[in-house]
Amino acid sequence: MLKEVIKRDGRIVEFSPARIESALKKAFVSIEKRDDAQAIKGLLQRIIFCLQQKETSRIHVEEIQDVVEEVLMESGFKKIARAYILYREKRRELREGKEILGVRDDLKLSFNALRVLQKRYLRKDEKGKIVETPSQMFERVARTIAEAEKEYGEDVGKREKIFFELMRNLEFLPNSPTLMNAGTPLGQLSACFVIPIEDSMEGIFRALHHMALIHQSGGGTGFSFSALRPRGDVVQSTGGIASGPVSFMKIFDTATQVIKQGGRRRGANMGILSVHHPDILEFITTKDTPGVLENFNISVAVTDQFMEAVKQDKDYPLVNPRTGKEVRRLKAREVINLISYHAWKNGDPGVVWIDEINRYNPTPHLGRIEATNPCAEQPLLPYESCNLGSINLSRLCKEGKIDWERMEQVVEIAVRFLDDVIEVNKFPIPEVGKMTRANRKIGLGVMGFADLLIKLNIPYNTEEAEKIAGEIMHFIHKIAVRTSAKLAEKRGNFPSFPGSIWNKKGFKYMRNATLTTIAPTGTLSIIAGTTSGIEPLFAIAYTREVMEGSKLLEVNQDFLHIAREKGFYSREIIEEASRTGSLKNIKGIPESVKKLFVTSFDIPPAWHIRIQAAFQKHTDNAVSKTINFPQEATPAEIRESFYLAYKRKCRGLTVYRYGSKKTQVLYRGAPLERDFLRVGPEFTGECRVCEV
Repeated sequence: MLKEVIKRDGRIVEFSPARIESALKKAFVSIEKRDDAQAIKGLLQRIIFCLQQKETSRIHVEEIQDVVEEVLMESGFKKIARAYILYREKRRELREGKEILGVRDDLKLSFNALRVLQKRYLRKDEKGKIVETPSQMFERVARTIAEAEKEYGEDVGKREKIFFELMRNLEFLPNSPTLMNAGTPLGQLSACFVIPIEDSMEGIFRALHHMALIHQSGGGTGFSFSALRPRGDVVQSTGGIASGPVSFMKIFDTATQVIKQGGRRRGANMGILSVHHPDILEFITTKDTPGVLENFNISVAVTDQFMEAVKQDKDYPLVNPRTGKEVRRLKAREVINLISYHAWKNGDPGVVWIDEINRYNPTPHLGRIEATNPCAEQPLLPYESCNLGSINLSRLCKEGKIDWERMEQVVEIAVRFLDDVIEVNKFPIPEVGKMTRANRKIGLGVMGFADLLIKLNIPYNTEEAEKIAGEIMHFIHKIAVRTSAKLAEKRGNFPSFPGSIWNKKGFKYMRNATLTTIAPTGTLSIIAGTTSGIEPLFAIAYTREVMEGSKLLEVNQDFLHIAREKGFYSREIIEEASRTGSLKNIKGIPESVKKLFVTSFDIPPAWHIRIQAAFQKHTDNAVSKTINFPQEATPAEIRESFYLAYKRKCRGLTVYRYGSKKTQVLYRGAPLERDFLRVGPEFTGECRVCEV
């Protein structure tokens, strides 16, 4: 009597006819478009009969699949059998590819998730050999973070198990430095840092040194260069002439180029300059020259005063930061036109509305916020850091509805996790440790929003999607605030609480100065197997370059399921989608499906901004999102997007026009490759630079 099955990884599990029955049902629905209970029952009985004839109590899973193939063929279901054979072959190739990576996949992740983990996250020995599995990585992280609970008399083992299950289920993932460094001698767990730059040679190179230490530890850095005296200004100590902030930015850029973040992450910076700085025109145009500031995103810090001058078509003042005196005036509309043109030309600069950011500064008594992290979702005071984490919304949908009960549980666990990170974190410089512990900022956000909308049958560019975005973020923020307040009752308020906005609002307890952030999620979304951040689908199908000379055709799985379910699936449709990335002009697809699977360039910019604004309304920090434009977009359309985003009270805006950079993550292949859309191995669905 057959009792046990040998899995491919050597594990022994109980023989389950129900698993075979489930696979047969899926095959019938996928290929035959029907659930033929009678046929499935007959096939199952015959398969079990054949297996029992082997007169063994233990059988390998491959032998079971061989019998399934034989019975399908002999019973006349040749079409299903062929599909089953192709599926097995595809899975075999995938397993072989995973073996080449040298990673034991104990969580059944995608090939590309394993590739990312192998390259950046999993621990290696001195010879570079992988020494942990994905599950063991999550165990390492959970064990390290749970150690913080010991100080508060909590059950560390219990909390470790809760943290582990949350990550193993891919319902929540912390930022990359936490996954990489938790439980290692480095121990630096934060993603976002802002380093001040004083207007002196000592201050500038101190900041450069601090940047190097942070990049080595896996963090990203943001700087405001607005305090530096302008080009041509006097240097009183030497009698010389100042070279200006852009020249010093180039030094930071060069240093970043040669620093490898633990050998695993490329250094990333945000450079911000006030729109009132005398060198603002040089700053706006500086990335016109190829190779200049390649390791920087740059953004103009735009004020309400400037936007009002734009509205009234007036000029506005440029002020020397050294003297505080006005040096000249510019036409505001000419400057916004210049910003718009260069954003259209190469994606930079973006803008941050610095006054809007400071209206929500949780600790105004400690100073004014002047800079953000590299992707602009985390405004921070000088020497602050923040650790982030993202909830995988695609995992919180049951039977076409949002699982609010589970989302509440996930938020509560995630807030506690992120607060514990601060306790066990090893900060790269003392100033950052002091400031971070004073404010205890955390940033809980989301990923998989586009996947969730598809599961809910809601197109991205609709009022219903906008409403859902607001409801989700309002719910997450409400539960996060409640959880932080409860933690503070036992663990104490963040030290800078007196004088904070929480104090002024009448709160008695608050553990963290900020709680929510929408990050781009980058490689985290690859690990989680979902769409990045709050971005729409970038393309329905494309070819991913997974290893040297090896490519995989990736197709949105929800689209495949619906195509088969509704009976319009064909290889021709998939190939056409992989050429264009869009379903817009493909014949044979129902309009309702085209609307549901709308891709980034099919969505009007106004809808991108409306979704961003809906999330921003309930987010303490800021929202990282790229507003994608088709290649034929104009600078005027870019400018109108800036106006709309400001009106909708976004705190920043980044735009990218397809084809405006020579190198980008999604591009067309050569004719010999049939002009398929191709992406690099770490493409996450919405990055505008080649690496993430």
